[in-house]
Amino acid sequence: MKNDIKDCPASYAISILDGKWKIPIIWFVAREKVIRFNDLRRKIDGISNIMLSKSLQELEKDHIVMRKQYNEIPPRVEYSLTETGNELYPVLELLGAWGKQAINKKIHTEIS
Repeated sequence: MKNDIKDCPASYAISILDGKWKIPIIWFVAREKVIRFNDLRRKIDGISNIMLSKSLQELEKDHIVMRKQYNEIPPRVEYSLTETGNELYPVLELLGAWGKQAINKKIHTEIS
C-alpha cells in the first residue's frame, strides 16, 4: 500500500516545517507581523543569507510566508505570514510550551 499525505497529515505538516531554520523564521515573522530580510537575519542567530533566502522561498512556495517587494530605491522587501501561516502560529506556541515542560522535566530528572 502506497503512503499518501492523506494517511498522515501530521507528516505532511512536518515536511513543510522540516529543517533547522523554518520554525524560528515563522516564529519571528509572526511576532513582528512584518519584517525585513536583514532584521530577520539579525534575530536568528547563526543563519546565513543563503539559508534564510532559501527557507523563505520554500515557506513562500508552501503559502506560509508572504513576500512583498516595494519598487523603491533602494529596494525594500518585507515578509509577513499568510492566513495559513497565522493559523500555524498557535500550534508553534503549544509546541513551545510542550518543549519548555519537557526541558524542565529533563533538568529535574538530571538533578535528582
